[in-house]
Amino acid sequence: MNFWSLYQHGFARVAACTGHAAIADPPANAEAVLRQARRCAEDGVAVAVFPELCLSGYSIEDLLLQDALLDDVEAALRTVVAGSADLLPVLVLGAPLRHRHRIYNCAVVVHRGRILGIAPKSYLPNYREFYEKRQIAAGDDERGGTIRVAGAEVPFGPDLLFTAEDIPGLVVHAEVCEDMWVPVPPSAEAALAGATVLVNLSGSPITVGRAEDRRLLCRSASARCLAAYVYAAAGQGESTTDLSWDGQTMIYESGTLLAETDRFPAGDQCAVADVDLDQLRQSRHRMGTFDDNRRTLSERTGAFREVLFRLDPPTIDLGLRRRVERFPFVPSDPARLAQDCYEAYNIQVAGLQQRMASIGSPKIVIGVSGGLDSTHALIVAARAMDRAGRPRSDILAFTLPGFATGEHTKGNAHKLMRSLGVTAAELDITPTARLMLKEMGHPFSSGEPVYDITFENVQAGLRTDYLFRLANQRGGIVLGTGDLSELALGWCTYGVGDQMSHYNVNAGVPKTLIQHLIRWVISSGQFDEDTNETLAAILDTEISPELVPGEELQSTESKIGPYALHDFTLFHVLRYGFRPSKIAFLAWHAWHDAEAGAWPPGFPEGERMAYDLPEIWHWLEYFCQRFFAFAQFKRSAMPNGPKVLAGGSLSPRGDWRAPSDSSAAAWLRDLARWDLPEVKK
Repeated sequence: MNFWSLYQHGFARVAACTGHAAIADPPANAEAVLRQARRCAEDGVAVAVFPELCLSGYSIEDLLLQDALLDDVEAALRTVVAGSADLLPVLVLGAPLRHRHRIYNCAVVVHRGRILGIAPKSYLPNYREFYEKRQIAAGDDERGGTIRVAGAEVPFGPDLLFTAEDIPGLVVHAEVCEDMWVPVPPSAEAALAGATVLVNLSGSPITVGRAEDRRLLCRSASARCLAAYVYAAAGQGESTTDLSWDGQTMIYESGTLLAETDRFPAGDQCAVADVDLDQLRQSRHRMGTFDDNRRTLSERTGAFREVLFRLDPPTIDLGLRRRVERFPFVPSDPARLAQDCYEAYNIQVAGLQQRMASIGSPKIVIGVSGGLDSTHALIVAARAMDRAGRPRSDILAFTLPGFATGEHTKGNAHKLMRSLGVTAAELDITPTARLMLKEMGHPFSSGEPVYDITFENVQAGLRTDYLFRLANQRGGIVLGTGDLSELALGWCTYGVGDQMSHYNVNAGVPKTLIQHLIRWVISSGQFDEDTNETLAAILDTEISPELVPGEELQSTESKIGPYALHDFTLFHVLRYGFRPSKIAFLAWHAWHDAEAGAWPPGFPEGERMAYDLPEIWHWLEYFCQRFFAFAQFKRSAMPNGPKVLAGGSLSPRGDWRAPSDSSAAAWLRDLARWDLPEVKK
């Protein structure tokens, strides 16, 4: 196995091709198809899709009924079939073909010197500029049939699934143009029957606004069908007697645009992307209603026919032709990030507001350290009080300094509490901590510099203990501040510690998103300038638990690893159930070059890191050990809090249900099976 091969990790490269059509000149069009097919083969493409009627031209009207033209089409098809013998891709191309007493508008599926099958267009437009029923027969009722073409009898009908025997999950279905525009497209039934790559060969003349309509339909089809949707429209060369053509190509996957090309091209053009077949399969596993829908329509979906082929994909490193977000919880697109932050913040605020209203409008008790998590929880609480029409003084905010609390973070905590107008107090936990350590017989109480996990947890536990008792005393609830990333790693003190609270607004928010939420709060003017100034200062502060005394700041990430990598892993484990080795492959493509790709807006230049494969591998192993074999018992007892992101939550009552006494062996074995000397030094 080659770790660097995309085909080893559940991807398949697909292409949507368009070019310059030669009206009623099939030999020229056949050569154009083969020219692009050869380029696709060199690029490692598994499936290449061409426009509707590309062997004849779409816009030839009654010329479709001419025997000379149809004879040339069959000859051109033989040329393509012969020319495909040594090529990698499955070619899906458009041709008018004679069958019984009619002409059919067909998607012909060709691979390595043979026609695998032919799908006729099911639905023919006969309105506005379209007049297809004059020349063409509808193929919607041709299920289960065969057609004789190019000297062979091949499967014929819209009920064909083309399945790669050696690429798990690669199942192709073809439909033609108008088929996409009807309420129940053939591709929808095909997806329920098992198709993962839906292709559309389109003529589709361009008018103002139609390109956006096509995008909407392709995106919707890919999202509803949990599939890839590959679309190729006719371009220049088609007749402009009454219409014009833009050659739009695009590839969507589960509602996400993977690739598209510029419209109105002068020559050959291909949109190329690597479709994640594992993601599609995993999404269908999780969404049980997808298969429920199949059962409801089983009479039709159960009748699809399967045509097998063997791709024999390359095992070399072909790169990866899709964008992989460094921060899957944090989009790099500015508009999308702003939208996500608006929604995330308001989900948290609304959740807390409802919880307060449902239990008698208690006060909120919160510990404020001057770090990111408690800062964000505090500004969520402030806005919730505002919306409830209550004074912010009903927030009882405490800074609870311990042995290693720095003046900088404590100072920021006081500034923030003051600018927000909450009821602020300082409660020094060090005398109580000293007493507890002394009564426990801890070496620290005898003057020894022993700063072990007990030393740290005594402080973390006391802070939470004080907050709970203060809430009892003053009619409040303890607001949790710990985030999703800490819950994933179990980086929190169990029970009477930061793992516990009455309600936790941050439980569904990963560490990598917190800073962007705070930036959004600043930029959107949620609070006054004094508050914004303090929030900006907190953003510039190193993440630290501040539990161990010493001159050097105690860095969380130096001990447990980069949150950037852990959140990357968490997303792909939680959302898609990917193997660790696949996550490593994706992480390398996302993180190996700090100069490549887009960073989220506002991300500090000085923090733009790169990670090599050994470092990625090391922290993947660490994550797997903690997430699968250690931390679940803390999550099984986590308090209530709102789910925030589609990437998932770790609530045992929601997205993630797992045993507390599990093992990480399966995930570690997946990593161990790869022979990678660079990660085994």
